[in-house]
Amino acid sequence: MSTNPFEDPDGTYHVLVNEEGQHSLWPAFAEVPAGWSVAKAATDRQSALDYVTANWTDMRPASLITSMNTP
Repeated sequence: MSTNPFEDPDGTYHVLVNEEGQHSLWPAFAEVPAGWSVAKAATDRQSALDYVTANWTDMRPASLITSMNTP
């Protein structure tokens, strides 16, 4: 049985972020998809999760935050 590369506890991950400020763990061996950029480069899974926890504190998309703050 193979391990899902998105959930491999021993894998190496990038933390990606898109223009909406949403974050994703991405296997370091896989090409970064269009519309996403690397916020934290190749690191272990726990460090990647810690980064997401510390930096993605508002789950709302950036466009929603902006529209809610516009009178």
